[in-house]
Amino acid sequence: MRPKLSKELHVDRFKDFYWLKEELQVFCREHGISATGSKLEISNRIETFLRTGEILKPVRKSRRKAEGVLSSQLSLETVITENHRCSQAVRAFFKTIIPNFHFSTHIQNYFKTNVGNTYRNVVDAWYEEEERKKDPSYKKEIAPQFEYNRFIRDYYADSKNQGKSREKAIEAWNEVKKRPGSNQYNPS
Repeated sequence: MRPKLSKELHVDRFKDFYWLKEELQVFCREHGISATGSKLEISNRIETFLRTGEILKPVRKSRRKAEGVLSSQLSLETVITENHRCSQAVRAFFKTIIPNFHFSTHIQNYFKTNVGNTYRNVVDAWYEEEERKKDPSYKKEIAPQFEYNRFIRDYYADSKNQGKSREKAIEAWNEVKKRPGSNQYNPS
């Protein structure tokens, strides 16, 4: 069974179990740790606290204030910079070229890992991803911190679960997250 999240909990036991972000935030508030940021950031702060007793401050990413870039100022030759933001103006620009454009995980990762490329390259990456989606074996990217979403997707991908209710999938998830170790769906 899953242990209670307390400052006496060994860090390895902490890492063995699934915790809701809200549970992590409550723990942080009780122990004077910042409860802001992503679930991963909060988990890392708790891990450090359990390991060393040190209370880490959240890392503030210095973002230069956007100078109000308008979509009309953007072009296919716009270069992706280190401080790129997936803003409404950027979305509006891409919608003029790709009517059904949205910031998918794939495209957000493309922006992060392709500094120096142009928006023309982003358009190409979008269409390449659309082609990959046509392959029946295609699996949409789900970021690692979204364990529940990954589990549910993989649960329904298992042929023995075809036609099962959402309640059954959630029941299976609730069983897996109680146990130590991986929260990935394991067809057994």
